[in-house]
Amino acid sequence: MHNVQIAVEGVNVDFETVRRMGELIALQENEYATLVAWNDRDGKRHSPQCLKCEIKGEPGWEVYGRNHAGRLRISINEDQFVLIYS
Repeated sequence: MHNVQIAVEGVNVDFETVRRMGELIALQENEYATLVAWNDRDGKRHSPQCLKCEIKGEPGWEVYGRNHAGRLRISINEDQFVLIYS
């Protein structure tokens, strides 16, 4: 999986803004991009929701993303938001 790290300074970003940014990045090298997993640390939200929140010390949503064709992990502001695209 490729890792992209982005720092946004001078403006507050919300999930919808970073989702749109992530989609533009994910589509640069692929015709299609599907958001398979994500995390909003400050909003305490993630997807997919799972019964087990942790799998072998890793968040379940991140394991899911990696195991479901995740090819690109985009971290915004040091994991304030994380988007995993297939």
